[in-house]
This record gives sequence, C-alpha cells and structure tokens, in this order.
Amino acid sequence: MVLDHVPGVVVKSREFTCAALLDWGWLPAAEGERRAVAEDVLLIVSELVTNAAMHAGGPIELRLRRSPAGLRVEVSDTSPELPVLRRTKDPTAPGGYGLRVVALLSWAWGSASDPSGKTVWSEIAAPPARPELAKGHRSH
Repeated sequence: MVLDHVPGVVVKSREFTCAALLDWGWLPAAEGERRAVAEDVLLIVSELVTNAAMHAGGPIELRLRRSPAGLRVEVSDTSPELPVLRRTKDPTAPGGYGLRVVALLSWAWGSASDPSGKTVWSEIAAPPARPELAKGHRSH
C-alpha cells in the first residue's frame, strides 16, 4: 500500500492490514490465541507507521508478506537513519516505546537501508489453524 501523503495514515494502514488478514483467514478470530495474533499484527503496523510519521518524514509504503510460517510487515520511509531501541531512564515518561512494543510482539524485527531511505520490518508467527480447518472442514 502506498502511504506517501495519505491523510489518516495510521488508520488507513490498519484498515488495509485488517482487510489482508480477513482475506488470508487470520480474521475473524473469536478465540484467544488467534485473536491475539491478529491484534498483535495490527499493533505492530500502527507502531511502525507511527514511528515513520513521527521520526522519518512520513511512511512511503506498507508491505505485508505472508508465508506458511507467518507474516512480515515492512514500512518504508525516506530517512536514512536506522531506528534504535531506546532505553529510558524514567519508565513513566511518555514516548519511546513503539519499537519496544514491536520487539516484544515480533519473533524478529530489524531495519535495512536502501538508496531511497530505509525499511523497518517485523516478522510474526502465523496464528494456530482454526479447529474446523485443521480437521478438513470449511465453515461458510
């Protein structure tokens, strides 16, 4: 999804991600662990897009890459400065926790420079299969 100069970029990114998760069968997820994975993905997207908006001149693109093992979320921007996981002296101080949230929810995360800026990415494990799909049945 191209994000350059999109009004309400965080909301639009979450809507795009939610539509993809629905398309891939990760949503709807009424039960515990499946729902938690979908909510983690939406939070990671929000944090990465917000960080690009606040610290890197704005996000340019959001990419979601699905595999049998999980999902890779990528947010690109034009800033060459790679993100750093900050340590705060005062845990009650606002801000500085977005990447920490991403790190805690991801099985891996990182960033890579490219000629036009950088991409910050997160990888999340796929949710457990829905019980009715694991048994070979499909619900409608």
